[in-house]
Amino acid sequence: MNKTPLTVAGAEKLRLELHRLKTVDRPNVIAAIAEARSHGDLSENAEYDAAKERQGFIEGRIAEVEGKLANAQIIDPTLLDADGRCVFGATVQLEDMDSGQMVTYQIVGEDEADIKELKISVSSPIARALIGKYAGDIAEVQAPGGVREYEIIDVRYI
Repeated sequence: MNKTPLTVAGAEKLRLELHRLKTVDRPNVIAAIAEARSHGDLSENAEYDAAKERQGFIEGRIAEVEGKLANAQIIDPTLLDADGRCVFGATVQLEDMDSGQMVTYQIVGEDEADIKELKISVSSPIARALIGKYAGDIAEVQAPGGVREYEIIDVRYI
C-alpha cells in the first residue's frame, strides 16, 4: 500500500478518534446490545438490530482508522526545509487576481481537509496548482467556473 501523507495534527486527531471509538463507543454499543437482548425475542427487536448495525459501523471505522494510521507518512510542517516552495503541510497566503481577495490555506492530507478550517486536500485542484511554486508566482487553478489565477503572497511552514 502507498503511504498516505498526514500532518502531525491530523495523525493526533485520528489517534484521538480511535481511542474514543475503542474506549467509549465500543463499550456503549456492547451495553446497548446486552440491554436489547434482555428484552427477549431478537427476531422482532428493533433496538437489537439498531445496536448491531451501530456495532458494525464502529468496528468498520476502527479498522479504517487503524489502517490509515498504519499507512501514514507523518509530516511535521515545522521541520520542513523547502526553501519557500509550496509543499505538503505548507500554509500558503494567496491573493485572487480577479477580486483581490486574500485567503490562507494549509495543504493537508485528504482525511484532514476541512474548508471551514482553511485546510485543503493535497489532491484538490488548488493544491495541485500550488505545489512546487514559490511566493510571487502565479498559480492557475482549473475551477468549475473556469480558470482562476492566484498570486502566492507567502509560504510558511507552521
